[in-house]
Amino acid sequence: MFEREGCSWCERWNAEIGGIYPRTDEGRAAPLRRVDILAPVPDDLAWMTVERFTPSFALVHDGVEYGRIRGYPGEDFFWGLLGEMLENARTQVPDTTKAPATPAG
Repeated sequence: MFEREGCSWCERWNAEIGGIYPRTDEGRAAPLRRVDILAPVPDDLAWMTVERFTPSFALVHDGVEYGRIRGYPGEDFFWGLLGEMLENARTQVPDTTKAPATPAG
């Protein structure tokens, strides 16, 4: 999750999704990693284009990005878009016995 302090949409995501996300199938398949867009980019993510629009969600597995959600379109849309990204990752990750995706941000 790309985020920044003071982002009202990040706060809305945290209020509506943040608390339940780790307990969902989606959250277990793609654990959330938070990346502050105003801080230096973590070394292991230096290859990525960092978002400037917050919140944004990138789904990454083994250094390959499988999709992004830019912005927070509300709870109903978020789950649908995340589901599409996870399915895309599942169909493209060579070894399907591995976890389907690990979020970058």
